[in-house]
Amino acid sequence: MSYTFDPAPVVTLPVVGSDQLFPVRRIFCVGRNYAEHTKEMGGDPEVETPMFFMKPGEALVAEGGSFPYPNATTDLHHEVELVVALKSGGSNISPEQAKAHIFGYATGVDLTRRDLQKICKDKRHPWDVAKGFENSAPCSAITPLTEDLALSGSSSISLCVNKEVRQHATLGDMIWSVENIIYHLSRLFDLRAGDIIMTGTPAGVGAIKSGDEITCSIDGLSDLSFKLT
Repeated sequence: MSYTFDPAPVVTLPVVGSDQLFPVRRIFCVGRNYAEHTKEMGGDPEVETPMFFMKPGEALVAEGGSFPYPNATTDLHHEVELVVALKSGGSNISPEQAKAHIFGYATGVDLTRRDLQKICKDKRHPWDVAKGFENSAPCSAITPLTEDLALSGSSSISLCVNKEVRQHATLGDMIWSVENIIYHLSRLFDLRAGDIIMTGTPAGVGAIKSGDEITCSIDGLSDLSFKLT
């Protein structure tokens, strides 16, 4: 078989403690999954189901590093998130079955062109230009789910800009648990191995600029750091 041009390379994330790479299929994102952030964005945390959107796999920046401030915006915001990597999937997965489909977890950031997002909201347009651009999903190496991984509701999640804390919460502050997110998402999509889910961000989101150094951490997982050039 031949192609009209060379296919794009497989998008991957490194795996902690292994020389194997995790091939990424799709990036699902959960909007407004922390009550205080929902209020911060002018929403009501008392909603019935999660809100989802997507980013292309090419938005990933494995393990951070340095990359340029994106074009078409003057108001780029940071949103630190717990990332869930799936090793299998299906449809209509119950919350009780969800954990069996998880390969591991990582620390990620959903970068958002907030000015473009506002325009999209005002015009009732999709958010793609605000969320799905290149380098908009920096992500750490994936820590496999094992009995030794002590991830719980009390686990801290935080983000600093130039060593100043901007976001800080615990995973227990999420409105929808990982299991419930997988349940709701699998009712809308046929989930597959390689899908990753960014599970929402705490309050404290804000603008970052060229030259800023961003560091993120979640208890028990690999840290993530990157710099805008």
